Amino acid sequence: MATARISTITCPSCGHQKAEEIPLDACVYFYECEGCGQLLKPLAGDCCVFCSYGSIGCPYKNL
Repeated sequence: MATARISTITCPSCGHQKAEEIPLDACVYFYECEGCGQLLKPLAGDCCVFCSYGSIGCPYKNL
């Protein structure tokens, strides 16, 4: 059974942080910051916003 993973996403523009559940079946490519409204996208070489801005990366990073 898969365990839910929680990662805190930090916006690079305003510093707003929010804990979000990492989906176990797909990467999250877009994420809208609740603090400033910026649409976050993964940095070059990362598969999702959790890899780029999260406290822990997604489970797909090393596949």
